[in-house]
This record gives sequence, structure tokens and C-alpha cells, in this order.
Amino acid sequence: MKGTYILIIFIPEDVKISVGSLGIILFKRGYYFYVGSAMGVSGSATLINRVKRHVSPPEKKKVHWHIDYLLHNEKSQIIKINLIPNSQKMECIIAQELRGISDGFVGGFGASDCNCASHLLYFKNLTNQFW
Repeated sequence: MKGTYILIIFIPEDVKISVGSLGIILFKRGYYFYVGSAMGVSGSATLINRVKRHVSPPEKKKVHWHIDYLLHNEKSQIIKINLIPNSQKMECIIAQELRGISDGFVGGFGASDCNCASHLLYFKNLTNQFW
């Protein structure tokens, strides 16, 4: 199955994390929405397998994407996963829409293969609109 996914991550306190080529980033307490896609038809590139990789223990995977650095930190907690099965890559459109209602974003995060400002959006608090 192909598609887009949104990981909703809670960070309970401010934390600095080294994120590969992006350097050291201060992640403020709050909620982060990471928008990714998996457009493969088999193996690790399918939607389900990509998300399974993200939720697997850090010691079971190699750090590869920006999101891996964030998820490897013990303060980061995935609290919800939204799957959007689709044959078209929607991650940039969804990230742009979320950016419009977010409290900020981490520049360049998850967007090294596109022209988006970021695929990691920050929300100080969550409202019922997300649940």
C-alpha cells in the first residue's frame, strides 16, 4: 500500500537534538507533526512498513532520515499515527496546509528532497480539531 502518514510526536520538555546535516536543533515542549510518504509497492517502502520502522526501537534501525534523529531521543513520544492511503504523493500538500495553522516549523526538516520549508510542524498545544 502506498500513501502519506502523519506522526504526532509529543516532547514533554525543551530538548536539544543533533539532527544530521541540520545541526543541533532546540525542540520546544509541545507537539510535532511529521508528514512523510511511502510510495513503494513492496518491502520497506510501503506505507505500513515505513511506519513500522518509525515505531520500532532505536537499536533496531539505522539512523537514516531526519525523523530518525528526533525519534531516537528518549524525550520523543509518538502519540498518534494517521495513515492516508493514496497512490499520489501528498506529503508536501499536507505539510503546507498544516504549516498554515501551526505555531511554527523546523526549517528544512524532512524536506531535503523537495522545495518545502519543512515537513515537521510545531504546535504548542493540541485542540479537538486534531482528534
